[in-house]
Amino acid sequence: MDALNEQIAEFWTGLLAALESQGLRFDGSFLGWTIVQLAIIVLCVALALVASRLFTPRFETWIRSLTLGPRRLRFLATVLRRVHLIFLTVFLWLGVVAMQAYTWSSRSYFLSLVTSLVTAWLVISISSRIIRSRTLARLVAVVAWTLAALNILGIYPQTMVFLDSLAIQFNEFRLSALMAIQAAIVFSLLAWLATLLSRFVEQQIQGIDELTPTMRVLLGKLVRVAILILAGLIGLSLIGLDFTVLTVLSGAIGLGLGFGLQKVVSNLVSGVILLLDKSIKPGDVISVGDTFGWITSLNARYVSVTMRDGREFLIPNEDLITQQVQNWSFANQYVRLDINFGVSYEADPHEVKRLAVEAARKHKRVVSIEGRYNAVCHVVGFGDSSVDFVLRFWIKDPAGGLTNVRGDIFLNLWDTFKENGIAIPYPHREVFVHQAADKSSGPID
Repeated sequence: MDALNEQIAEFWTGLLAALESQGLRFDGSFLGWTIVQLAIIVLCVALALVASRLFTPRFETWIRSLTLGPRRLRFLATVLRRVHLIFLTVFLWLGVVAMQAYTWSSRSYFLSLVTSLVTAWLVISISSRIIRSRTLARLVAVVAWTLAALNILGIYPQTMVFLDSLAIQFNEFRLSALMAIQAAIVFSLLAWLATLLSRFVEQQIQGIDELTPTMRVLLGKLVRVAILILAGLIGLSLIGLDFTVLTVLSGAIGLGLGFGLQKVVSNLVSGVILLLDKSIKPGDVISVGDTFGWITSLNARYVSVTMRDGREFLIPNEDLITQQVQNWSFANQYVRLDINFGVSYEADPHEVKRLAVEAARKHKRVVSIEGRYNAVCHVVGFGDSSVDFVLRFWIKDPAGGLTNVRGDIFLNLWDTFKENGIAIPYPHREVFVHQAADKSSGPID
């Protein structure tokens, strides 16, 4: 504890010395000029607020009238949200110029310091918006402005020494606050760059027509993992971490996998197996339990399946390995559908078969390829009230839905049978009432 207090005292002494070397002394001789500079800063803030309220609506109207690309419009929108900061920077610089023109430069040091800090924040906050991720953009802006502020104040070396002195020793490994901050900054930037690079490489892989969809997904995932691992190794080398420390980390990770991450690892391995055996691929129509839909994406842990009603199910990869999966488009896109119906015994079954096949072929989604994919109709039984038939036909776009096709074919059958006088019976019962004879009165005439 005493060592920490000594380090804090040394840092504070060095900070005061650095500020006094820049011309800022904490005594009564500069109190009056300090009050003047504070008044100028307050006046500049007020003028900036008034100017931003006057010019922001006009600037916004001008932006809306432009026909520019999305990137330029995004840049102008970023500038629009910082109009007050732009006016504040301009007014502060005018105040600095006025102070230095009428008095010594040392008497405008505090005003110059605030102006430099505001200018640095304005430039950094606008330039950091090139990063799409808002969280990462804010992190970069805060870190960059902090470093700029330390340089402007002239206390960057003292701060680095102080942060490096706050350390914890693990045998031969020394972890300081400075190393932790550097690691966070380096890994954040490398992760962002690795994500951009892997996304670009995946887009290039998706454009290779010679590869199957599953191979494209597999190569994209492997490239992403390889780039992230490479970025991690580069980050460790940049912060000066000894790679022998990774042995302890890998042992801890292995222990965690053995106890608590079994399902996660199982899903990861199952995902690799699904990509290698090519049993499913993006665009396939599958049924898993009560889930029926088409695959929109294959991910490391799950498969995304979209149903006809818009709901999206995330099915773990392990379930697709261990459970029975119906792939409606595994070998090809052709799917056979069956429709059962019955007609009256008075109808000619040969004519019914012909009309049913014609009704199926009228639908635009029903394919008709002689020899293999043909609509057929068969008699399957003689029921209590009807002659039972089954109509079989093929479609090649199961992702477009199955129930809607069946419904349209039923309507076609209804219209066709109505036009040709074929009745569709419904169950009915005949009730016979017998009156018992009265023996006392004799037979009934």
